[in-house]
Amino acid sequence: MFARTKESGKYEYLQIVENRKIKGKVVQRVVATLGRMDYLKEKKRIEVLIQSLARYSEKVLLILSGKSDASTTARKIGPSLVFERLWEELGIKKVLKKLLWGRKYGFDVERALFLTVLHRLFVSGSDRFCEKWRKDYVIQGVRDISLHHLYRAMTFLGKPTEDQKDATPFAVRCMKDQMEEGIFFERRDLFTGLDLVFFDTTSIYFEGEGGETLGQKGYSKGHRPDLNQVVVGVVIDTNGKPVCCEIWPGNTADVKTLIPVVARIRGRFHIGQFCIVADRGMISAETLKELDERKIPYILGARMRRVTGIKEDVLSHPGQYQEVYPEGKSSKDPAPLKVKEVSTGGSRYIVCYNSRQARKDAQDRQAIINSLQEKIKSGPKNLIGNKGYRKYLKIDRDSVSIDQKKIEDESRFDGTWVLSTNTNFSADQVAIKYKELWQVEQVFRDVKSVVDTRPVYHQRDENITGHIFCSFLALVLRKELDRRLEKCGHSFEWADIKQDLKSLQEVVIEDNGKSLALRTECIGTCGKVFQAVGVAIPPTIREVKT
Repeated sequence: MFARTKESGKYEYLQIVENRKIKGKVVQRVVATLGRMDYLKEKKRIEVLIQSLARYSEKVLLILSGKSDASTTARKIGPSLVFERLWEELGIKKVLKKLLWGRKYGFDVERALFLTVLHRLFVSGSDRFCEKWRKDYVIQGVRDISLHHLYRAMTFLGKPTEDQKDATPFAVRCMKDQMEEGIFFERRDLFTGLDLVFFDTTSIYFEGEGGETLGQKGYSKGHRPDLNQVVVGVVIDTNGKPVCCEIWPGNTADVKTLIPVVARIRGRFHIGQFCIVADRGMISAETLKELDERKIPYILGARMRRVTGIKEDVLSHPGQYQEVYPEGKSSKDPAPLKVKEVSTGGSRYIVCYNSRQARKDAQDRQAIINSLQEKIKSGPKNLIGNKGYRKYLKIDRDSVSIDQKKIEDESRFDGTWVLSTNTNFSADQVAIKYKELWQVEQVFRDVKSVVDTRPVYHQRDENITGHIFCSFLALVLRKELDRRLEKCGHSFEWADIKQDLKSLQEVVIEDNGKSLALRTECIGTCGKVFQAVGVAIPPTIREVKT
């Protein structure tokens, strides 16, 4: 049984409710309605009611003892209960313990790393605040963990291994690589294989030099070209599961990373054949040539606007579009996606067209043009500095006007994209598999929100590698939670999950050498999250052994 409030009209009532199983289903039954909340709150009537019930519970009597020397502490319990279970079931704890066997650090490295990863999940900020943050949470085995322990634990992850056979030209092989492989093989029986992998990169900037070799100036996706940075690549499988992350110096171009990553994946995870799917930034003529020479299947986005051959030959190539129906759909369903195959210059292309996207592209462009027309009225100075706007303008010496030809040229690309592939997949299969890259774009947004713990203050390559990998582990845990929730038919915002888990607290009352823990109400998404992970919610009241 439990208490709840029920709104009826303009009043709120306090009820005693019990859960009963009827024909296998849980049904709630109101045992008693105790009265209106506004009335019960007057003159502390709720407290009087509880005191009356306390005669039947020694536990409650302890709470209501009323002694001035009784002490209380309140800490959050939801985050650690959920993610401790995932940490163990994904094999992360087991793999860490195995790698740490025989190493003497003088503190529990596994616990330090779990604390760091949990902190990354719930707080976007520096590790410097982790020690203070943990005091508000119940986390097993971290009482004696200090900030310098966290740094030493991250250094362990970035420590180079003796075997450097799978090192890239950009980075050494280190302990985090062994962890990725260990986690992968721990759950290999649950993987469908890496038949299809997705690859994307982001950049993280530093305050300071950024290590011995990693921190370099380059193209900054964080819009800080003035600072040293590091490039982080993330490999994700078809199911949206993060497989591994790669780390390179900040001056490494995306087009140079694809081949080494492919070679490493094959070697590290013992994968024979797979198809790699990547976006437009990964592709170059040199990259395509090498992929073809190595007979590595690929589906890559092509640059429609910049490559003359694609812009003039592929897009204008005659041919009939065919409708594409994803798995589970039929010809009775609307089919906004259409494809046609084009072969030219010894290369195979798939031209894709989405009518819904075309309408959106046209609407977005018209909004820009409308804004431009208003700005032109206010004077040319209002147009300075916006590259996206300027491409639709005709700028003469003394005047600025809308360039209708540029608008017509740009409209050719509405709802259209071009794929380059060397696979034997049919045109519709290529389009569907590339569309899966769109479906995992949310994963990459998560990558950037979780991995981008910017700015980074670490000064050594080993620390930087460990710092980034802890963020990657946080992403692994988060995506596993998403997967389990989806399996149960739930779709929740991460912000709501975080808030609801943090709201689950435990208040410990100590009096006369006895301790009693009281749990707060499980609200919002909290109960469903616990159920999806397979963790029992702690009892409302329990005795604590001192």
